[in-house]
Amino acid sequence: MNFTYKLFAIFLLLTGFMFPQKLVYEGLIEQEIDLGLAPYVRRVISEAERNNADAIIFRINTFGGRVDAATQIKDAIISTRILTIAFINNRAISAGSLISLSCNKIVMVPGGSIGATTVVDQTGKKQSEKYQSYMRSEMRSTAERNGRRTDIAEGMVDERIIIKGLVDSTELVTLTSEEAYKYGIADTLLYNVDEVLSAFNLKGARVDVVHQNWAEGVVRFLNNSIVASILIMIGFFGLLAEIKSPGWGVPGTVGLIALALFFGSSYILELASVIEILMFIGGVVLILLEIFVIPGFGIAGISGIILVIVSLFLSLLGSHPFIDFDMVSRAITQLALSLLTAFIMIFILSKFLPKTSTFQRFILSEAEKTDRGFSSHSHLKDLIGKKGIALTTLRPSGTAEINGKRVDVVTESSYVEQGKKIKVIAAEGMRVVVKEIN
Repeated sequence: MNFTYKLFAIFLLLTGFMFPQKLVYEGLIEQEIDLGLAPYVRRVISEAERNNADAIIFRINTFGGRVDAATQIKDAIISTRILTIAFINNRAISAGSLISLSCNKIVMVPGGSIGATTVVDQTGKKQSEKYQSYMRSEMRSTAERNGRRTDIAEGMVDERIIIKGLVDSTELVTLTSEEAYKYGIADTLLYNVDEVLSAFNLKGARVDVVHQNWAEGVVRFLNNSIVASILIMIGFFGLLAEIKSPGWGVPGTVGLIALALFFGSSYILELASVIEILMFIGGVVLILLEIFVIPGFGIAGISGIILVIVSLFLSLLGSHPFIDFDMVSRAITQLALSLLTAFIMIFILSKFLPKTSTFQRFILSEAEKTDRGFSSHSHLKDLIGKKGIALTTLRPSGTAEINGKRVDVVTESSYVEQGKKIKVIAAEGMRVVVKEIN
């Protein structure tokens, strides 16, 4: 009996080597199509290619979304040599139609629908002919690549295209499952993934369902228009706060982190290119030079702010195939609101924060006057009228050598370069005030 079991085990082992189990990856496109979905689809395809999968099934149920996102997903799907199957489980509307057409095979559940791919704006208003022409071309070329009727694909975008027996010149093409099968858009009608596997000689295959990971979820969250506006507002607030205060502190750090998150997510989603990122870095460098090196606020600071604003503006426009007035106006409005909110926040904090009890704990609220028993160091008073040399650049504070000793000083008003001669004109408490002399 043991010998029989051994022979059976050897037989199974040899059968596994000769007929290895097939592998199928399954990706989920079941929500709004946005730019955050494209990296997920690319990862599904990359993992399938790396593990020599036999097929990729994209389970689709969407009302559509962004055209540029659908185009990125379409490009990723048609670039793979693995068999791709669109399993439309209930609907593939608008941008979902383009993604479905890009797959080698289309399977629909009975009672599903596909079509209505006219390009509209965020309010549902039909976009100009320029957009429709681009979308017709995308749909036509994608359908042609996989041997499907190009006139029906174009009719999903343009109601002027007549399909005899289906629509006249007043209707967009939106097909039911039965119509899609009848007119050759769908290859078959099935109810579930198991039936899909059987229909394409993949029965018994191991199916690996790939879900969105946390990093892709974070990127999609950061790309949300409201979240992106908040990040820009925080960035502006931090940079403006640092410009109006000496040195570098928490607001500037938080602002840079917020803008880094904005540009990082935009770069991953192909909204921001290396050019926009370099412009942003250059602007920040100029602002830092203005704060730490160059006195006052002048050309460097203004140029830095302009570079930061332009880089943000270009990133908000993104890599859309066409840029029109509506897109530009939306980007300008989003930037203006973020900048205005940052100014309002700075105004409110500067006006009301010093009056709060929390802020009062960190500052000296009462003056230490001489009539109340307080006195300054007498040796500082003795420095009045003395001359010395600036050991560091005074912008306006720094260190000087007076009477052979290092003294922390502050200039009367102007900027004093290192090595210049100075004279003490006042000593107020621990504050030694100097001015440059010729």
